[in-house]
Amino acid sequence: MKMSKLLLAITIILASLQTPALAQFPMGGSTQPKALPGTAGDQAPKGSARISGSVIDSTSSQGIEFVSIALYNKKSGQAIDGTVADEKGKFALTKIVEGDYKVLLSFIGYGDKTIDNIKLAKGQELDLGTIKMSSNTKTLNEVTVTGQAALIEEKVDRLVYNAEKDITAKGGDATDILRKVPLLTVDLDGNVSLRGSQNIRVLINNKPSTIIANSVADALKQIPADQIKSVEVITSPSAKYDAEGSGGIINIITKKNSLQGLNLNVDAGVGNRGSMLSLNGGYRKGKAGFTIGGFGRGMYNTVTKTSLEQTSVVENVTSVTRQTGDGSSRGLFGNYNLGFDYDIAKNQSLTAGVKYGVRNLSNRQDLITRITRTGETDFNSSRDVDARNLSGTVDVNVDYLHTFKPQQEWSISTLYSRNDLTNDFDANILNGNNELTSRQRNLNKNLNQEFTFQSDYQTPIKKNQLLEFGGKGIFRQVNSDYNFLIADATGDFRPETDQPSGALLYHQNIAAGYTSYTYTTKSRYTFKGGVRYEHTFIDASTNEGSVGVGNYGVLVPSFNASKTIKGTTVKLAYNRRIQRPGLQQLNPNFNSANPQNITIGNPELRPELTNNFEVGLSKNIKKTFVNATFFGRVTNNAISQVRQPSDTLAGAIVTTYQNIGKQHAYGTNIFANVAATSKINFGVFANVFYTKLTGQTIGQNGDSQELTNTGFNVSGGIFSQATFKNGWGAQAFGFMQGNQVQLQGMQGGFGFYTLGVKKEFGNKKGSVGIAAENFLSKRYKIHTELNSIQFNQVNDVYLYNRGIRLTFTYKIGKMTMDAPKRKAKSVNNDDVKSDGAQGGGGGAPAGGGGPK
Repeated sequence: MKMSKLLLAITIILASLQTPALAQFPMGGSTQPKALPGTAGDQAPKGSARISGSVIDSTSSQGIEFVSIALYNKKSGQAIDGTVADEKGKFALTKIVEGDYKVLLSFIGYGDKTIDNIKLAKGQELDLGTIKMSSNTKTLNEVTVTGQAALIEEKVDRLVYNAEKDITAKGGDATDILRKVPLLTVDLDGNVSLRGSQNIRVLINNKPSTIIANSVADALKQIPADQIKSVEVITSPSAKYDAEGSGGIINIITKKNSLQGLNLNVDAGVGNRGSMLSLNGGYRKGKAGFTIGGFGRGMYNTVTKTSLEQTSVVENVTSVTRQTGDGSSRGLFGNYNLGFDYDIAKNQSLTAGVKYGVRNLSNRQDLITRITRTGETDFNSSRDVDARNLSGTVDVNVDYLHTFKPQQEWSISTLYSRNDLTNDFDANILNGNNELTSRQRNLNKNLNQEFTFQSDYQTPIKKNQLLEFGGKGIFRQVNSDYNFLIADATGDFRPETDQPSGALLYHQNIAAGYTSYTYTTKSRYTFKGGVRYEHTFIDASTNEGSVGVGNYGVLVPSFNASKTIKGTTVKLAYNRRIQRPGLQQLNPNFNSANPQNITIGNPELRPELTNNFEVGLSKNIKKTFVNATFFGRVTNNAISQVRQPSDTLAGAIVTTYQNIGKQHAYGTNIFANVAATSKINFGVFANVFYTKLTGQTIGQNGDSQELTNTGFNVSGGIFSQATFKNGWGAQAFGFMQGNQVQLQGMQGGFGFYTLGVKKEFGNKKGSVGIAAENFLSKRYKIHTELNSIQFNQVNDVYLYNRGIRLTFTYKIGKMTMDAPKRKAKSVNNDDVKSDGAQGGGGGAPAGGGGPK
């Protein structure tokens, strides 16, 4: 594919979409901020009364800009309208119906201010005068929650879980937070599923990274849990999102601030299975700001025991394999960043950043294998395997944002991402007398690079409509070199002729354009619809020549609607998604770290297409917030694992990937949060869905035979949090995952629970805490059964994950408040499938995901 062809496609998209709009809508202007169509502020009742006022600092008497003002109905306690103060602290609420109200004013760094007992008559114009707010640094760490919207926020296309108050997550990573997010399931290895699907995209602050495309589980280990502000679960992505991610998108928002001055936060934790240290600092003066941060985590003392029993039949010869394993893993994970932002003008900003992520994971396993074959003597062997999964990821971004007036803006975003990945193993082969007989080595080096350019524009149309459109180009290149070497007990390594060395060169370039339209009616129905077109150009080759994967285009529609009826919000959604194959699915490396379970990728895989349907209900019932969602998902051309016995390696099962499957899933997610008191709240959640998987397997005569498996998948959990006097707090969480249906069998469930206590000191500048997980059980067992016409396999994995950790945090530096500025948007790619497994294999295009 010629680069000029893709550049021409992008140029046509940008020229056709943006030029007319920039001419049609006036630039500049200064108006009172308006609510986005579809939000509570835009849906306020229409009357003739008016409330106005001005907010100032009680000490400096200066106006405080961007203070949040919320209007509450005194009788129902519901927020019915809201606005934001302008640059001088002035505000106005208009078109209010007569009645009894109260006004709540809030802003970070200041104590909340409530003006009670407001009585409005029809047509009355009430001036609240000058309102003084006092600085209160405690509000930086403690927020009084009034209503459950502070914990769970419902938007037209997503659910937002605010995670700032997690006590048990101190010293942990992002997986500790995601386990508590409604709709999500995180297994004990850190693999994330949304409604039972691992075909999701994970973003960090709306930005992708090549390391996420390689392994979501490993990437999440690099994000400290106590730096996460919120998690957005986007179950029905609109057209402005990349078309990838058939299950949905998860966007992790980390904590930010707009403080002036110099600050440094220190977080540390030490435990019996892991330790961490995090340093994050920032300096801001005037229009310019700098941030620097680093997070490191060590993992150790992680023990795993396995047992495997499998029977296979090849050419009427039956092989019975019994294998036991004793394993351990250790690793170092790091994430370092340097950021810069500058306000070019009042309505223009420039943002740039460099991030570096490092993963150094080592797994050691001692395997003892006995193979019994028909008419032959039993074969006994031992195998000591040392596997290494190493990577270094660099992300560099430069973003520009021009805001013409509220909700009218134009942005340009660029991103360069590079991931150097190593996935090797060394194995010593021992005989029944524990004597070294031979050695094996697999070397797999990968380099994933991508460059992304995009431009986006949005503008309001009247007061109840919003139009968005943009174009995007992604240029990717992947190099994967793999070698399989063998050696005698004392000799040098030499190439293995049965498993030859090779290389994969994979170019994947994408040109995309989209348009999205949001409309809110007078009766407060909100509709958001759009369409996106993506054309993918692929050029792939191995040592044996060109790989037959052609170019393809896909049109992706989306539709979201919501309506609030008597306090109940109803949502309806449909979207079509595409799922491109990911790293391990494509990589042709022959991975035989365990010779009884071998994995080989397939570089000829094509994408899969999924249609998603969703109906959701949410309601506040006094002190309880309830959300229930009913969904359906139909996937054709699904990328499925195909397992069959090896015809050359006795007792071995070889796994590869093919576009042969169909997947149907129908179910519900239910979540409820109860504020028992102002200090104690708890919640419960459950995920139940029925799935039907259809694919193909290889029969005894080598012919293809259709295989179908069905069943229910059930998971759920409970959590509770309490705050006490003198800075004390406690939190508990428990989760259970039932059996999971697979095409060729069933994977067993597991449980997970934590309990934590924290004590704050020094006017909340510091804290110490202790958290324990799975402390009532020594280990967990995951029981998996796979079967087909040619083989049966029973695999038990025992995870020893009882843990305890001590945490410490302290804040250094004196800060003053400054109004937050809207920073430039950033590139978001979400178009590569990850199988969720740790360790990746490299050799495929990388990506991330998100809104433009």
